[in-house]
Amino acid sequence: MNLIDWFLDRFRLKSTHRGIFDRDIPEGINYFYCFGGIAFTAFLICLVSGLFLSFHYIPSEKEAYQSILRIHEEVFLGKLLRGIHKWSANVLIVSIIIHSIRVFVTKSYRPPRELNWIVGLITFVIVMLEGFTGYLLPWDQKAYWATVVGTNIVGSIPFVGQALLLIVRGDYEVSGATLSRFYSLHVLWFPGLIILLLWAHFHMIKKLGISKPL
Repeated sequence: MNLIDWFLDRFRLKSTHRGIFDRDIPEGINYFYCFGGIAFTAFLICLVSGLFLSFHYIPSEKEAYQSILRIHEEVFLGKLLRGIHKWSANVLIVSIIIHSIRVFVTKSYRPPRELNWIVGLITFVIVMLEGFTGYLLPWDQKAYWATVVGTNIVGSIPFVGQALLLIVRGDYEVSGATLSRFYSLHVLWFPGLIILLLWAHFHMIKKLGISKPL
């Protein structure tokens, strides 16, 4: 009995629940079908490392940059932990892009999987927004001006741009209100949305099965 079988037996999972861990794999599956799982693993690493970083990060206009320095210089393995968070985020984005390309090339977006394709695209957009909001958190010059440029794009939308810009920044300029808003989005709202979308994504994969290669 391997470790998974031992856990399932001791946890007394019913047969209907055990099916979560059992999946029929069509013939012809290759490594390009693994990037969805790689993206999910990278998201979990981001989530866990981000939780540890949140113990030491202070989302304040005066303290944000200093807290990053403390993480690097004083927190045990803090620099490594921040590096893991950063690079796992990069792996997450690249893996989602490759996964989306694979789905498109193999035409796995066709009925009855079109809703799952839409959910995947929404997840990708939220992940990109997660990266954008996280980019401001170090509160250095590069992060500040990148956020100014990025939010100005929102402000250039005809008719509603200025209203949206005020909503996004929380102020007319990038300020401490923007930092607080981005921190809330980065650690609470966007991760919650991603978890909900991933549940829907995996649920539909379980019900519809993995699409067969062309």
